[in-house]
Amino acid sequence: MHVIYIDADACPVKDEIYRVACRYSMRVEIVANSSMRVPSNPLFNLVVRPGFGTADDWIAENTGLGDIVITADIPLASRCLEKGALVLNAKGKQFTENDIGSALGMRSLMEELRQSNLMTGGPSPMTAKDRSRFLAKIDDLINAIRKRHPLQKHPPSNPPNDPSGK
Repeated sequence: MHVIYIDADACPVKDEIYRVACRYSMRVEIVANSSMRVPSNPLFNLVVRPGFGTADDWIAENTGLGDIVITADIPLASRCLEKGALVLNAKGKQFTENDIGSALGMRSLMEELRQSNLMTGGPSPMTAKDRSRFLAKIDDLINAIRKRHPLQKHPPSNPPNDPSGK
């Protein structure tokens, strides 16, 4: 079964992910450093991993081919891409093998500029347009995954070449 993993501590689109997951009957692993409210639904599982980097490590260890990871953490995105997952940030930007290297380089440069006090501030706030872009992109990714990695169907309980003759 394909899974959506949420790097949940600072994720502003959790409610949107829950709605999409219900529509497609996809399991969601909500991974955070501390407990948080999660809707009561058998598709949703809260995983609490306290400590620096432990939530990211859990996601990177558990994700795989055909899964979707929602994160703004570029090093985590890189680790998940290596495992064959699709990675999307909360504003609807997909990280790919083609652009993750430049994203890691830009992250490093921005970190240096902030440490040198040459740049301050963070990402721009979420807008309705960002949420709309995110919803369209996650829908596209789910449909692409279902085409490329269809779930295995269970064999019939009594196949036609059953040696028992039943």
